Amino acid sequence: MAENGDVKSNGDVKGNGYTKKPFTINGHKVKFPKLPRGLMKSSSTTSSNQELAEAVYDEDVEEGEPRGNWGNKMDFMLSSIGYAVGLGNVWRFPYLCYSNGGGAFLIPYVIMLLIAGLPIFVIEMGFGQFASRGCVSVWSMSPLFKGLGYAMCILSALVAIYYNVVITYTVFYFFASFTSELPWSDCSQAWNTVNCVVRKANGTNSTFLTEYLNTSTRPSLEYWDRHVLGRSSGLEDLGPIRWQLALCLLFAWTVVFLCIVRGVQSSGKVVYFTATFPYVVLFILLIRGATLPGSAQGVLFYIRPEFSRLLDAKVWKDAAVQIFYSLGSAWGGLHTLASYNKFNNNFKRDGMIIAFTNCCTSVFAGFVIFSVIGFMAYDSGLSIERVADTGPGLAFVAYPEALARMPVAPLWSILFFFMLFTLGLDSEFVTMETLITALIDELSDFEYFKNIRKRKALVTFLVCFSFFLLGLPMTTNGGIYILTLMDNYSAGFSLLLVALTECLAISYVYGINRFIDDMEVMVPSGMGIYWKICLSFLSPLVLLFIFIFFCITYTKLEYNEYTYTGLGEALGWLMVLFAVLAVPAYAIFFVITKAEGDTLWERVKFSARPSPEWGPAANRHRKLAGYPPLGESNQSGVVHQVPGNFSPSTFTPHKPPPSYAYTFPNIQDGFVYHETSI
Repeated sequence: MAENGDVKSNGDVKGNGYTKKPFTINGHKVKFPKLPRGLMKSSSTTSSNQELAEAVYDEDVEEGEPRGNWGNKMDFMLSSIGYAVGLGNVWRFPYLCYSNGGGAFLIPYVIMLLIAGLPIFVIEMGFGQFASRGCVSVWSMSPLFKGLGYAMCILSALVAIYYNVVITYTVFYFFASFTSELPWSDCSQAWNTVNCVVRKANGTNSTFLTEYLNTSTRPSLEYWDRHVLGRSSGLEDLGPIRWQLALCLLFAWTVVFLCIVRGVQSSGKVVYFTATFPYVVLFILLIRGATLPGSAQGVLFYIRPEFSRLLDAKVWKDAAVQIFYSLGSAWGGLHTLASYNKFNNNFKRDGMIIAFTNCCTSVFAGFVIFSVIGFMAYDSGLSIERVADTGPGLAFVAYPEALARMPVAPLWSILFFFMLFTLGLDSEFVTMETLITALIDELSDFEYFKNIRKRKALVTFLVCFSFFLLGLPMTTNGGIYILTLMDNYSAGFSLLLVALTECLAISYVYGINRFIDDMEVMVPSGMGIYWKICLSFLSPLVLLFIFIFFCITYTKLEYNEYTYTGLGEALGWLMVLFAVLAVPAYAIFFVITKAEGDTLWERVKFSARPSPEWGPAANRHRKLAGYPPLGESNQSGVVHQVPGNFSPSTFTPHKPPPSYAYTFPNIQDGFVYHETSI
C-alpha cells in the first residue's frame, strides 16, 4: 500500500460541483467509480455531502475482486447446466423410465421435482450467492453445522476420484473409434472367446435363439470385459495397472487441470463448448436413429404408459432418487457456482430454468437412446428388454454394439463418446472447483496462508495430481470393483443424510422465515409460501422416505456374477461414515473449543447462532439486507473508511491507507473508500 508520500496526483478531473483527483498508488493507476447522473450535477451545498458519500458507497467497486466472479451471466448458466446435466441423464434416466411404467413414470418424476428437487436446488443457489462463500465457509450462518460443508467436500472428493475414471473409459473408446471398423463389431479379435456370437435377425428358430441367449456373449461385452477392463475375478484380485487406462486417466486429469486452472475465469469459457456440444450430438443421433428400421418400436417401448405401476412404491422411490441425484444438490457444487454471482442476480429464475433444462434433457436423451436400441433389437432379432441396459452397461456395451451395426459406424462412435466425454467434464469441473474453492476459502483465514489465492494454480495442480494417483487402483484388472463400490457407497446413504440435515438446519435452527427474508433481498419478486413449505416440510419428508426405503431394501452389493465380501462391504461403510461423521465431529469440536457459555446448553446455543461475518460479502449489500457492516474483510484485509459527518451505519476505520481517494471542495474531511469483498 502507498505510504510516506507514495500517492501521487496526476492532475484534476473537473466535474459539476466537485473535483476528482486521480492518484497513482505504488505505480498503479486508480480506477474511479461512475457516479449517478443526478449527483454529477449536484450543487455545492453541504447538505448534499451525505447523499454524495452514499452514492459513492453504493456505486463503487467490482464485487468479489480477490475471490473472482463469473465473466458474465452466460458463464454461470452454462456451467450450472453442465453440472446438472451429466452422464446419468443419458445412461440412467431412459432405463428407469421404461422399467417404471414408461410415460407414466413422468408423473412421479415431475411431482418429485416440484416438492424435493427444485426447492433444494434453488435454495442452495441462493444460499451460496447471498454469502459469496463456498460450501464450507457459508456455514458461518450456523457454525454448529459447518461439518455439513466438510461432509460435502468429502463426498465431492470421493466422487471426483472415481468419476474421472468413468470419463477415462469414454476417452479409451473415443480413441479406439478411429479405425475403419470398430473393434467390438465382430468376434475376430484376440480377446474374443469361442462363445462370442454376432446375432443377426435371419429367421433363426427359437431353439437356437434360446441356446444363444443362455451360452453366447456379445462382442461388445467381451470388448468391455476382456479388453478395456481386463476384469479379474473380484475385489481381492486387483492385478497390475493397465497402462492404456492409466494413460487415458492421465489425459483426463490433464484436461480437467487445464480447464479449471484459472478457476471460473477459465472453466466459465470452456463450458461454452462442453455444455452445448452434447445437445448438438444428441440432436444428430436422434435424426440418425429415427431413420433406422425398428426405431419407432424402441421409442414406443420407452414412452408407452403403464399407469398401474404408479401404485408401486419403488417407482416413486426411483423418481425421487433420479431427481435428487441428477440435479446435484447437497454436493456443495451449487453453493460454489452461485457464490461467484453478482449479489442481485435472480437465482430463483436461474435455478428454475436450469432444473427444468436438466429434466427435459433426460427425457430428450431417452428418445435418442431408445431409437437406436430399437434398431439394435430389430437388427439382432432380440426383444428390446434383452438389449436395453443402464449405467456403464448401456454406455459401454449396448449402445456401442448398436453403433457398430450402423453404416459409417466409426463416425457415430466418435461423436457419441466425445459427447459422453464432454458431459462428464462439466460435472467434474464443478466438483473440483467446489473442493478447491472450499480449501482456499478456509485456508485464507489463517495468517500463514493469507496469500494462498495467488497460488491457486499450484493448489489446483496438487489436488488434480493427488486425485490422479488415488484413481490409479481403478485402472487395474479389478478396478471396476473399486469403482462400483465407490459409486454405490460414497454417494448413497451419506448424501441423503447431509441433504436432510441441511434442510433441517436452515428451516428449524436458523429459521425458515429469516432465511427466506435473506433470499428475498436478492429476488425482487419475493419467494412465496411454496418455498417455505417445501424446504421445511415436503423436501425433508421425501429425503426421509428415500433413506428409509434404502435401509429396508438394502442387500449386498453385486457386480455381474460377483458378490462383494464382508471386506468390500466394510470398505463401503467406511466411506459412508467418513462423510457422515464429519457433521457431529465438527459440532463437538466447535462446542468444546470455540463456543462461549458456562453450561453445555449455552455453548450449543452459541454455536447455533450466526457468526459475526455471516451475511453478504460487500458492506453495501449487508446494509441492504439489514446486517451490520464488516469493519474489515476476513479474507482480503480491505477496510472501509468514511468521513466523520457520514454515518449510514457504524463504520470503524482500522488501518490506512485507502485504495481510492476523492477530494470534494465542500467536504472538509476527505472521503476515502474501498469496497469490502470476499
